[in-house]
Amino acid sequence: MISVAAELADMHPQTLRMYERRGLIRPRRSSKSTRLYSLADVERLRRIQQLVGECGLNLAGVERVLQMEEELATLRRRLEELEREMERLAARAREELEAVHRSYRKELVPFSTPGELIVIPDRDRGRSR
Repeated sequence: MISVAAELADMHPQTLRMYERRGLIRPRRSSKSTRLYSLADVERLRRIQQLVGECGLNLAGVERVLQMEEELATLRRRLEELEREMERLAARAREELEAVHRSYRKELVPFSTPGELIVIPDRDRGRSR
């Protein structure tokens, strides 16, 4: 009910109606068109009151601030998604790199500088043919 929400938000019901007309608040409606204010709606009304009262914004300014706050929240959620995806891809890359390292042959071709003699043991020596 509008009177209860207005009281919880510490404002006059007409003020709340004006905010609703401006689109600053959009309560759900019951099947009989009664306004149903959620706790989030009441918090939003309090935020509007703070922006008007403490910050001295007009309703156009309030609307823009609320819009920007919603955009910021959306961007933060997207950033969190991207960070999770980045972590997942980094873990996958580490796993693939470890797999490549494990796949290296255990016997590597020795490297020598010019003029250095390298003796490679004959692997077939000692085997029966």
